[in-house]
Amino acid sequence: MQSSPRCGARTRHGTACRAPAMQGKARCRMHGGARRSGAPKGNRNALRHGMFTEDGSAERHQVQALLEDAWKVLDELK
Repeated sequence: MQSSPRCGARTRHGTACRAPAMQGKARCRMHGGARRSGAPKGNRNALRHGMFTEDGSAERHQVQALLEDAWKVLDELK
């Protein structure tokens, strides 16, 4: 038991998990090494929200430029 490979996951405290890894896997049963663990097929929880798409970042850059221009105008009025 002492010489078995350890799980490669990190705990919530940031320390390494000390549980033994499942046979043939890099994780213990609690961190995803168990059979049939993980998200179901066709998982809808991992859909992209569009924030990091090309259109989303272009829109954020335009808003940022508009805000910078507005701050410049406000500074000039003072």
